[in-house]
Amino acid sequence: MTVSSFTSIALEPPIIIISLQTDTRTHRLVTQANAFAVTILADDQDDLSDRFAGRVPDAEDRLAGVETETLVSGAPFIKGGLAYLDCRVTQAIPVGSNTLFLAEVVAAHGEGAGQPLVYHNRKYQKLV
Repeated sequence: MTVSSFTSIALEPPIIIISLQTDTRTHRLVTQANAFAVTILADDQDDLSDRFAGRVPDAEDRLAGVETETLVSGAPFIKGGLAYLDCRVTQAIPVGSNTLFLAEVVAAHGEGAGQPLVYHNRKYQKLV
């Protein structure tokens, strides 16, 4: 899925947090796997962002035809992004209709130069 944000919670060990609505497929997958991967998309990957945000017709397997890789946890991340975080869930906190997943970053990888994909005010923006 495409998330609007994730937050760094700690540097040692590196911990991030994401929030997922409990009735989503992604929530079920993260709960079952106890892991997830974050891909920081490049500014030319808005089509992938739209695909995973559900703005294109829903497909059973959104990863079909998308080149992926795995690092440590086995969670897939999308190739061609700027950076990747491989995360293992350390705590799940129910909050209303969502769950906050705290996760330790067990591996990270950066692809180098480029601009990140930024979505603001209901449209993609370029950093200047």
